[in-house]
Amino acid sequence: MMREFTAMLAGIVFGVGLVISQMVNPQKVLGFLDLFGQWDPSLAFVMGGALVVTAIGYRLVLRAEQPAFTEQFHLPTSSRVDAKLAVGSVLFGIGWGLVGLCPGPALAALTIGGMPLLVFLGSMCAGALLYQLTMVKPTGKSSQLTQNTN
Repeated sequence: MMREFTAMLAGIVFGVGLVISQMVNPQKVLGFLDLFGQWDPSLAFVMGGALVVTAIGYRLVLRAEQPAFTEQFHLPTSSRVDAKLAVGSVLFGIGWGLVGLCPGPALAALTIGGMPLLVFLGSMCAGALLYQLTMVKPTGKSSQLTQNTN
């Protein structure tokens, strides 16, 4: 029960942070991405702050023998950059640049609503379903994750 509560609390804090920083506002995000137009650098401070907090958090948390609410840490085991990672990153960046939203801020923006947001979330869910149908093996693991990463 404590694990679920802390996950919910972390999600709420994350969502509130997205709203306060205006990452849920597609116009703000598009202004940040418009390097050769009316560039708005304010989100760089948001991202920089997030990196600092994450770096400190990892240093503190990984000193422990095990996490507080589960048996082990679940960290990536591979640092390999492959075609799937590169293509996925490019598609994510194109989508973010076209719409001004990515999955986290889009979910936090549900309180704002509107048809464009619903179209984005529907498309995001359709893409996730398409991935599940085409790329995930019947065991429930992604084809990339079932390969030996060492």
